[in-house]
Amino acid sequence: MLSEIQNLHEVWLSNRTVRDTRPHQISFDDLTNSIISTGPFSFYIIDFFDMSLSHISPSVYEMHGFDPETLEFNDVLNAIHPDDIDFVIKAEAFLTKFFTDNIPREKLPSYKISYCFNGRLKNGEYVLFNHQALMLTMDETGGYGKSLNIHTRIDHLSNFNTYKISLIGLNGEPSFMNLSLDEPNGDSKQFSKREIDIIRLLGNGLNTAEIAVTLSISPLTVKKHRNNILEKTEAKNTAQLIKNCILQGII
Repeated sequence: MLSEIQNLHEVWLSNRTVRDTRPHQISFDDLTNSIISTGPFSFYIIDFFDMSLSHISPSVYEMHGFDPETLEFNDVLNAIHPDDIDFVIKAEAFLTKFFTDNIPREKLPSYKISYCFNGRLKNGEYVLFNHQALMLTMDETGGYGKSLNIHTRIDHLSNFNTYKISLIGLNGEPSFMNLSLDEPNGDSKQFSKREIDIIRLLGNGLNTAEIAVTLSISPLTVKKHRNNILEKTEAKNTAQLIKNCILQGII
């Protein structure tokens, strides 16, 4: 496991900022407003300059038995199931290449990264977690600065890891869902901002008429978007759609 973790560090080493950017102080409200969770979760901020952690949630003890006062990043990595660590390494390397090939580097903070892995609980049991990461700072050369990482327990929804990656666009950027490590564009589905808005409103329990009022569009337009969304996600109904979107980190 030690060699695998070193491989992960090497992926980030080539991308991290060459100096401490020391961004403005992040308030607790700013931090929590960035988090969307559908189950028990923990979070922290990783500084890729020196791999130090800050803003560690107290829930890391309840979930994993970690002491927030002494927690180090390698402790977090060591909690990933040995069978999933290779996927995480490949996922992080894949993301570096995907952004290089498809998305301007400066837009990286406008994307939330999402994938799943099995992680160890405080009692030693492994369950499925959804990992979400949002880059908070970068330097002028595009080097990684600080990232908000959120780990949400989702074994109440599924115990099956799809080993796919999703990039949820923020600030009007498109989203890329179900990216495969082997076929980057094979199963990928691109979602518009409007489609993401509708998915999130569906997740909040709104019906077609209520969504139409909220977004100031016609119910017919909402229905068309819903049909397109169901087709893209290969979901049979809204309930399955919501479950799939939760697993992919959209809601």
